[in-house]
Amino acid sequence: MKIWIALLPIALLAGCSTDNTAELQPIPGSITYHGQPRTKLTRSPPGSVVYNSFYDSTGSKLRETYILQPDRTLKLTRREVVPDFP
Repeated sequence: MKIWIALLPIALLAGCSTDNTAELQPIPGSITYHGQPRTKLTRSPPGSVVYNSFYDSTGSKLRETYILQPDRTLKLTRREVVPDFP
């Protein structure tokens, strides 16, 4: 009986999950804000990393990381706020 009491919280927590795979949404200034770029990156191999830096509407400098997919589209994988000075 004591084992069931000890295992019950573990079983309940095992059913809980958080969705950490939610994709970032493009914002104004992102390469893919109005959809994928018209030009395809034909010389870069799939899996290549593309960086984009810009300022948002609040004046914060942002740096985005994209990965080139096998179908030549860009997937936004990371966005971070970069300080203007070290």
